[in-house]
Amino acid sequence: PSDTREMTIDWINFTPWSSLAGGLLLGIAASLFILVNGRILGISGIVGGLLRPRGGDVGWRVSFLLGMFAAPLLYMAVAGPLEIEVEAGWGAVVLAGLLVGVGTRYGAGCTSGHGICGLSRLSPRSLAATLAFMGAGFATVYLVRHVLA
Repeated sequence: PSDTREMTIDWINFTPWSSLAGGLLLGIAASLFILVNGRILGISGIVGGLLRPRGGDVGWRVSFLLGMFAAPLLYMAVAGPLEIEVEAGWGAVVLAGLLVGVGTRYGAGCTSGHGICGLSRLSPRSLAATLAFMGAGFATVYLVRHVLA
């Protein structure tokens, strides 16, 4: 096995152009969402709004979520099935999801709300939140891959 302390780029799976395209699409979607609706495009806020719905507020939220689920299905219908590899057990995946959910409640938003929309608005609170969840992510990967491995 190679030395786990060295960092290398996986050039075969390095995708700068598709990553750039995805980032541009996210930025355009977030910009259009705030321009058209006057709301921040944050998934936790959209889902959270369904837990305590207000009149006339459910339709667009459900439509947004249906679009999120339909997009990869449409892609697979056109491009064929995807090979998805998750290097974790179901317990770890469920625990990670619950921790992310709790974190979005304590942090008053998620990566899309703070990291995309908040930072583009130069929000100091979003900068602090983004630094916190990125730092926690880096620390978690380091611990799991280098300390506990």
